[in-house]
Amino acid sequence: VQLQACGGGLVQAGGSLRLSCAASGRTFIRDIMGWFRQAPGKEREFVAGISWNGGKYYSDSVKGRFTISRDNAKNLVYLQMNSLKPEDTAVYYCAADRHLTIATTPGAYGYWGQGTQVTVSS
Repeated sequence: VQLQACGGGLVQAGGSLRLSCAASGRTFIRDIMGWFRQAPGKEREFVAGISWNGGKYYSDSVKGRFTISRDNAKNLVYLQMNSLKPEDTAVYYCAADRHLTIATTPGAYGYWGQGTQVTVSS
């Protein structure tokens, strides 16, 4: 079982990036898929999650700017990030696990991608 995130990079404040996460090894159609981020010296924090049937939940810090989506046929999950701010700078991780509701704590997820760096310059 493997999750692989990509799409990070350097962008100016106000810009956009789209992260992708490819899941392999088994079907993830029934999994909650989540995005987390971790800035230097800070704990890993929840960003967004999407349930198997498309239900979504966002942290207050990204609500209205980020959009999570998934393509179950391709085992892909996306994070469209708009209006990026310097405080969005972090390593972004995708995560997956089977729950009934979207969990917001890292410990609730058993599968993790390797992370992709997002840097937003002011």
